[in-house]
Amino acid sequence: MACTSEPPAGNLVTADANATAPASNVVEDGGKLVVAFGDSLYAGYGVLPQESFPADLQKALAADGIAATVHNAGVSGDTSAAGLARLAFTLDGLPRKPDLVIVGLGGNDMLRGIDPEQTRANLTAICEELKKRGIPIMLTGMLAAPNMGADYAGRFNPIYADLAKRYGATLYPFFLDGVVGTPALMLPDHIHPNPQGIDRIVGKVAPVVADALGD
Repeated sequence: MACTSEPPAGNLVTADANATAPASNVVEDGGKLVVAFGDSLYAGYGVLPQESFPADLQKALAADGIAATVHNAGVSGDTSAAGLARLAFTLDGLPRKPDLVIVGLGGNDMLRGIDPEQTRANLTAICEELKKRGIPIMLTGMLAAPNMGADYAGRFNPIYADLAKRYGATLYPFFLDGVVGTPALMLPDHIHPNPQGIDRIVGKVAPVVADALGD
């Protein structure tokens, strides 16, 4: 799940949909440029900027000997439609073409009960734009919450694997795998990971990113 600027029924802590964590456009000479393009789970809701997923991922890659700048292009509250609307602007504002764009959107669509076909269409359009620009893609997937029902989950959950196959994208099936549902790894809102949770996520995601950059 992710953070939404318009909560559905139930207790849900939300973030400013217009807020984004600070990001650097400085790319080391000879280093890779990775763009983390997503919602509050990427933006770093509830944690310090240096504890966010992009910052933590950059440190993990460096520790593995990979010189990379991970640009934080996460915006809290973004749906897949909002992400699509700002994609070109984000890419055009970078110092050069990225070596990889990691897309993490769709959680807010699910929380709002948006038709999965709309989510699929928006994520497809995002992948099409990245493909047109010759930018490698990695998708971090989401899963529908149990209270969304089996029918919704059956239409929502396959989106990421389908798109990864269609566009030859690297896939990490569930961004919150091993973290969601574990209070010690989550913020009090039970939606966003705390710094320890982000460390756990990055520990799993970083090797996948490293492989994608190697490819």
